[in-house]
Amino acid sequence: MSIIRIVDLMKRYDSIEAVRGVSFEVKEGESFGFIGPNGAGKTTTINILCTLLRPTSGRAFVNGYDCMQEASNVRASIGLVFQETTLDNELTAYENLKFHGYLYNMDKRKVEQRIDEMLELVMLHDRKDDIVKTFSGGMKRRLEIARGLLHKPKVLFLDEPTLGLDPQTRSNVWNFIESLKRKDGITIFMTTHYMDEAERCDRIAIIDHGKIIACGCPEELKSEIKGDSIHLETEDDERAVLELREKFNIDARRLSNGLIFNVDKGDAFIPRIFGRLSTNILSVNLKKPSLDDVFLHLTGREIRDYNDGNGGMADAMRRRRR
Repeated sequence: MSIIRIVDLMKRYDSIEAVRGVSFEVKEGESFGFIGPNGAGKTTTINILCTLLRPTSGRAFVNGYDCMQEASNVRASIGLVFQETTLDNELTAYENLKFHGYLYNMDKRKVEQRIDEMLELVMLHDRKDDIVKTFSGGMKRRLEIARGLLHKPKVLFLDEPTLGLDPQTRSNVWNFIESLKRKDGITIFMTTHYMDEAERCDRIAIIDHGKIIACGCPEELKSEIKGDSIHLETEDDERAVLELREKFNIDARRLSNGLIFNVDKGDAFIPRIFGRLSTNILSVNLKKPSLDDVFLHLTGREIRDYNDGNGGMADAMRRRRR
């Protein structure tokens, strides 16, 4: 069963088409990654799903509800964890969750029990009465996830859930998200610019210039990259590009730190370039195709700084409240 369904979605801003006929479905209980370069249409699509924007045309459904016609039911069906922290730093963990319960008009007799359950779930019950500004980044992220789950949503939207966290905290947050999915069967819809996190998703969709250009499980998408990936740094990358094309019929892509291209049996190919390239080779690395390679192959860009220019879901929510 599909818990999210988008059909021919379009969004125009004057002469700019931010989303151009997007269609895809997300199955109930799966983790779904939504990936794209800056300005690709990710945030616009998610804002429509979260009822923060109206599309120019097309349809969007969450938990069977029309995002345009049944916005209240959609909002009751989803939880949001924004890219930027939106907790009140001057309130305690408990008070932040209780305020959220009021916003969702939760039963006052049941909200206390639910808050205790969520704080236990994210291992913050012993800090329930502590001011949030004393929390670490990882603790704040776990509290935000608890807040997003407080009203028992069917879908949890995570906008860059581990942005700015250290590697160990990122891993802990992800272990928690995965245990949550296994335990409660909740659907996870997330954006990330960390390709190792996208690898954890059941399926991912890549959007570029407002269109879905690939959708499938990570292994399926990686299988489309033929051969091994070779990353090459030389003293003269421009000359190396020309010689790779002339001598090996290879079109290498320029990166900020060298060149990348794909060949069959890369371990056997590497010794050949040492003998035939006229420029000095500074480093060469061989690896199997990754989602980074898929992203580069499909978009022609690396996924670096993650900033859509409009501030993501948090800014969209603030604009809507004005």
